[in-house]
Amino acid sequence: QVQLVESGGGLVQAGGSLRLSCAASGRTFSSNAMGWFRQAPGKEREFVAAISWNGVSTDYADSVKGRFTISRSNSKSTVYLQMNSVKPEDTAIYYCAATVTRYLQTRRDEYGYWGQGTQVTVSS
Repeated sequence: QVQLVESGGGLVQAGGSLRLSCAASGRTFSSNAMGWFRQAPGKEREFVAAISWNGVSTDYADSVKGRFTISRSNSKSTVYLQMNSVKPEDTAIYYCAATVTRYLQTRRDEYGYWGQGTQVTVSS
């Protein structure tokens, strides 16, 4: 079992920055690839970013590439999402997720553990 708790969401103006954190507990965090997803009102949950177990490999949705950065600290059992140059269309609930494999995944059904989500609202 893995427990995930997100934090760092809030209200930010367009063009601003925000850093989300996800603290993990339970089974060995360093063995799991991790990801961030988001869900806007009336839309399906979508992939945002993913990172391999050792942080070497990362992947991003085209909509956030060049603006968001995913990273992790295995010593702190925490994964981060640095969000820069945010846009109103980034407004959503952001979810942290963990896989049961070491290698990054982009499909939602590859993730077995989810946090409760944190709201990000970008004002124009």
